[in-house]
Amino acid sequence: MSLKYAVLAALLEGEASGYELSKVFDVSLANFWPSTPQQLYRELERLARDGLIEARVVQQERRPNKRMFTLTDAGRADLDAFAATPPRRPTAVRDELLIRIQAMDGVDPEVTRALVEERRSWSRAKLDRYLRVRDRLLDGRTEDAYLTEADRIGPYLTLMAGIGFEETNLAWCERALLLLKRRTAVG
Repeated sequence: MSLKYAVLAALLEGEASGYELSKVFDVSLANFWPSTPQQLYRELERLARDGLIEARVVQQERRPNKRMFTLTDAGRADLDAFAATPPRRPTAVRDELLIRIQAMDGVDPEVTRALVEERRSWSRAKLDRYLRVRDRLLDGRTEDAYLTEADRIGPYLTLMAGIGFEETNLAWCERALLLLKRRTAVG
């Protein structure tokens, strides 16, 4: 899969500037499809050139003009075809910390503990952010009410995956720290 479909899916929420899309990526897509702002802007140009999105310029006083992007019918059709196609390969985890952990046995255990504690801190912060997003989506409703009333549930389902991912990260961090502590006490 390419960044193309992540951008098209983000535009299902409606018209957005490149800046707004980069914020959407930070909050809802970065956990499973990270992108830099430079990659995002290049992809927006490519999608506009291919007729999958349209761009319009919004004149602004005292600020540079901004471009607003919307999904075209062709973009929606392409995204629908993509959504109906099974993934080509199973999920693969590429995690630099896990490689470091794999090689940790010759390293000071305090260094490893600090790396795991840093991951725990990052995961806790991301989980807190995801929970705030969930609260905004639900807006005081129960999950059942939201799922009944909302026009789209895809963003909620992907948010739940992000929440589950960070909860799993936190559980792993706690377990790893406990095992490191035990190992240090034995040695």
